[in-house]
Amino acid sequence: MESIKKREWALIIGLVFAAWFVDFVTKQWALETLVRNKAVFHGFFGLVLHRNPGAMLGMFSDLPPILRIVSLSTGGAFLIFVYASIQYFLPQRSMILRLGMSLLLGGILGNVTDRTISGSVVDFLLLGTPQNSTPAFNVADMIQWVGYFMVVYALLKDGQQIWPNSNYRKRIWINPKFQIKYCIILMVIGLAFAVVSGVFSYTYVQVVIDDLVIGSTKRFETKFLRPFLFTFSIMSFGFVIFLFIVGRILSHRTAGPIYAFEKFLDDLLAGKDRPFKLRTGDEFRHLEELAEDVRERLGKDFTSSSDPRLQSSVDDSPETTPDPDTPKPTSNPE
Repeated sequence: MESIKKREWALIIGLVFAAWFVDFVTKQWALETLVRNKAVFHGFFGLVLHRNPGAMLGMFSDLPPILRIVSLSTGGAFLIFVYASIQYFLPQRSMILRLGMSLLLGGILGNVTDRTISGSVVDFLLLGTPQNSTPAFNVADMIQWVGYFMVVYALLKDGQQIWPNSNYRKRIWINPKFQIKYCIILMVIGLAFAVVSGVFSYTYVQVVIDDLVIGSTKRFETKFLRPFLFTFSIMSFGFVIFLFIVGRILSHRTAGPIYAFEKFLDDLLAGKDRPFKLRTGDEFRHLEELAEDVRERLGKDFTSSSDPRLQSSVDDSPETTPDPDTPKPTSNPE
């Protein structure tokens, strides 16, 4: 894999903040300039100030506010973790894919910021005519679509280069006992953190309801706590599943080099001399130097005079010493 330079990493990460900043500036302009729910068209392009309580193009707007705002906002934060993991585990340089993911995340964070602060997203762009137009959207939505296109294009165009078959061992579970144990440990840690944070959040919300509400609190607890438990359980389940996937990849990068080194030694001792090369992202990179040192040392042993294979040509040669019982030829006196 061609390594990514520092300035390229700066571009990849900086593009997330650039997308977020452009979306923030345009939304502030819309709030200060446009009139709410009054559309103004300039040809096929229109402007209108609209508050969207849901996700892209108004999706999930019919959900209860606590379920909608908390789930969509937390989902954006979860995507940061997913984005960082993919950028780290991606085995190839693939700048189109990496930049596409940065645009996608930047656009999502732009809307998440709105939703977290005010509970709704500022939409102000329209396409079409006053009689027939698209739902209102914003710059963050446009940036996300560009990011989607770049990701899909990179996967279709360079899929074999992004995940080359020659760079991956065919077996996912090289050492199942070790890898499954590794995955379970990560999942237990993630689940424990989810339980601790869930108990804290649940009891905190319950105490706040009991302190603020006068009279019966049962109706308010039902309204707020049940959606909270449902949303938190879904996100915790997704987080634990993602940790299992991460554990599978990390354990493969740990167990794989050890398995490959064992096979290398078996082949070398069987007389099959071959180079030892780890795949991109593997741990224990020092095994390549150790393998080369082992090859050199065994190579010297193979070429020494004590090697019976090298002595066979001498042992199989005909005897050249004359037999003492054979009479010596006499010279012709003539």
